[in-house]
Amino acid sequence: MQTNFSLAQLADPAMAASEKILRTCVHCGFCTATCPTYLLLGDELDSPRGRIYLIKDMLEGGKPATAEVVKHIDRCLSCLSCMTTCPSGVHYMHLVDHARAHIETTYARPAEDRWLRALLAAVLPYPNRFRLALLGAKIGQPFRSVVARLPGIGNRLAAMLDLAPGALPGRNPTDRPGVFPPPANTNAPRGRVALLRGCAQSVLRPDFNEAAIRLLNRHGVEVVQPKGEGCCGALTHHMGREDSSHAFAKRTIDAWIAEIDGPGLDAIVVTASGCGTTIKDYGFMFRNDPAYAEKAARVSGLAKDVTEYVASLGLMEPVIETDLVVAYHSACSMQHGQGIRTEPKNLLKRAGFTVKDVPEGHICCGSAGTYNILQPEIAERLRARKVANIERMQPDLVATGNIGCVTQIGKGTALPIVHTVELLDWATGGPKPEALSNLPERVAPMAAE
Repeated sequence: MQTNFSLAQLADPAMAASEKILRTCVHCGFCTATCPTYLLLGDELDSPRGRIYLIKDMLEGGKPATAEVVKHIDRCLSCLSCMTTCPSGVHYMHLVDHARAHIETTYARPAEDRWLRALLAAVLPYPNRFRLALLGAKIGQPFRSVVARLPGIGNRLAAMLDLAPGALPGRNPTDRPGVFPPPANTNAPRGRVALLRGCAQSVLRPDFNEAAIRLLNRHGVEVVQPKGEGCCGALTHHMGREDSSHAFAKRTIDAWIAEIDGPGLDAIVVTASGCGTTIKDYGFMFRNDPAYAEKAARVSGLAKDVTEYVASLGLMEPVIETDLVVAYHSACSMQHGQGIRTEPKNLLKRAGFTVKDVPEGHICCGSAGTYNILQPEIAERLRARKVANIERMQPDLVATGNIGCVTQIGKGTALPIVHTVELLDWATGGPKPEALSNLPERVAPMAAE
């Protein structure tokens, strides 16, 4: 794509990076075939190619964002399916992130939109605030129909109430800073890793990290959750709030660097693939920050999804036999954002499960961070499509590697949905996941040789 940025514009590193991305696009339109919003809406401006034209016009012309541009950029899920499809290697993620930051600083959203986005940014990344908000949502759920009729914002507030769990899990003993060593009877230590505690997941499903700690310990890996680490910044980053997201990221980088330069780390393990995609991008995000460029690059280089790391260790032999059929839902942030496609499925197969791919597996479920709150109608349509494809496979359960997908899909089906790491933990000696408690007992201990 031909561009006409001025030298003054290109002096801005962010603009220079976006200009390079724009020039990579050759207008081929392959991206339209795998874009969820174009698939649903049929509007060229709701395809990656259409959004690229809007972004180019806005950035090249030095224009503030318009309502039309904002509408179509807001509808983008950042699922990154287009990046998997693109034959030219257009790095759409960095381009749309720049566009969102530009929107945040140049466009005056309606008051109710500003209020909702500020609320999400002030609550979701903070576990204690988020827990209180969910307790408040439980009180508000009986009034959902009244809330839904509020002008301008009712549908989004109703979506928040719909997504809130009926009951919150108790605080988990592993959800704290600390070191979790492998059992004393474990063979020679095999590694030391930091495990991201994160924010929303630690409130909604603390059992995910608990299972990860057990699994890693069982494989001889010491797990540390350093003091000072918190939200990775992904939630506010995708809302265009750069100052907020960078502040979260810097705090977490500092906590991990202290461990890297102290006792040392072999990896930074993440159980939420949405967070993993952002953490692996820290090196780019802070490339022009003299104080953080080197530290961020080191952190990004160590970041691994939990299945990616366990695959590198080699999963131990399972201790149960099962004939359970698992529909594996590959989160967009896993397959498109991180390029991890085979490791989770291969681990589940090695653990003894029958694994089925979900039809249209490259299409987003509609979660996408805060998307299912900010764009509830599109998110609901995508969830219905995803659930229909899953249920068509007639599995016993669904496995995935991202808390957003667990919440989103779980609201649309009666099938139990678990994190992949829970199944790997169970198969190698951990407890049966609570979500599977109502499944028929179709497992047995492995016969001793």
